[in-house]
Amino acid sequence: MIERYARATMVALWSDATRLHLWCLLEVALARAQAKRKDIPEQAAGVIARYTRFDEQLLARSKELEKETHHDVVAFLRALEERMVEAEKGLSGYSRYLHFGATSSDILDSAFAIQLVQAAKILEKGLESLNEAIKARAQEHKDTICLGRSHGMAAEPTTFGLKLLSFYAEFNRAIERLQKAREEVSTISMSGTVGHYAFQHPDVEVEVANYLNQTLQDSLHKTLQGKNSDKILELVAKIPWQLRCEPIATQVIPRDRHAMFFATLGVIASSLERLSTEIRHLQRSEVAEVSEDFTAGQTGSSAMPHKRNPILSENVTGLSRLVRMSVQPALENVALWHERDISHSSVERVIAPDSTITLDFAIARMTNVIENLLVFPQSMEKNLIETKGVLFSHGLLLQLLKKGIGRNDAYKIVQRTSILALDKGEELAEILKLDEEINSLFSDAELSTLSDNSHYVRHVDDLFARVLK
Repeated sequence: MIERYARATMVALWSDATRLHLWCLLEVALARAQAKRKDIPEQAAGVIARYTRFDEQLLARSKELEKETHHDVVAFLRALEERMVEAEKGLSGYSRYLHFGATSSDILDSAFAIQLVQAAKILEKGLESLNEAIKARAQEHKDTICLGRSHGMAAEPTTFGLKLLSFYAEFNRAIERLQKAREEVSTISMSGTVGHYAFQHPDVEVEVANYLNQTLQDSLHKTLQGKNSDKILELVAKIPWQLRCEPIATQVIPRDRHAMFFATLGVIASSLERLSTEIRHLQRSEVAEVSEDFTAGQTGSSAMPHKRNPILSENVTGLSRLVRMSVQPALENVALWHERDISHSSVERVIAPDSTITLDFAIARMTNVIENLLVFPQSMEKNLIETKGVLFSHGLLLQLLKKGIGRNDAYKIVQRTSILALDKGEELAEILKLDEEINSLFSDAELSTLSDNSHYVRHVDDLFARVLK
């Protein structure tokens, strides 16, 4: 993802340095677990733990060897082996127990799972911050009456708080889905070639998962600190790791898990786009009910200095499309050949960092938009008035039904008077007063109650209580 739409923490998570750091942790965890079972000498696990540590030299040497091997894990293992052999001075030979009984996918898939879990945790905290902002603005405008619209047309009165409350509920669902998606991909595997544990006891995998759950959080925090501009990792640290063993892998962790993860990101992106689209429509010149904050020195157009464009919301709309672009390839990754092929590998190397980095940025940007959104109640009132009262047509229809008029006849009466009010540019209430059929059914007092906004927002408190319970 280009730097323009990326935040430091998520970028750092997908860096080569973090990837090799995780590989080192996994190799150490594997050796410790094997030594505990006495599958390898305890001294070998100690040597592996001592020298299997990430540094820039290891990264550089791995990249150099990959040019020769054309295999990133093999290059990584050779770089580590060189380091150990030199340190051992050829005496103990413990380096031969590095990666003992494992296959590349054990390391690749387990590290990938950790990165996806961490990415999900960062996204969760971002969504929680966004929803706190939405909640605050919803409560602020709980009673700010505005025009509800359907098909882009004037419908009935509602409140701006209720508009925002619907998004709050939606992003609560997004958080729940993301938590489930995080659990979906939080499995590691040390099952070896074709997944039958022929050269690795299943208990080793359990020990590796336990070790990672105990040590990984602090280790990743140290790796990413200094690259974190918003202190998000301090918040993420409050969410416990729950890495589990894949119940049955082939040579890889099944990709239906990953497909669900990326599909969830796509749904979240669509929710962001719904919110950004709402803001863009309400900011249109002829509506002018809200506006993105326009900072000092900001310009809206190179040719038209008067313009204040909703560029941040438009940006979120575009970024949401990019996130959804990852869903289809993730679904196609599910159907791998037999126990393993690597057709999924190139796809995931692109969509995992790009979709999580993009979504992270879009969430942060939308949070900024909501926190600083300018709301114009006067414009909302003006737009209500300009409907000439036809937005009360539903109430009139129901009152006619109560008076004993058939639905079809009642509908024709309301439609006729409403269209007349719009065509003549007069208030519906005035048109109704001059209509003989209406006057024969309603008193002036009854007609006056039809245009009461309070009737339409009488359950706002109930809805807020229901959603914010």
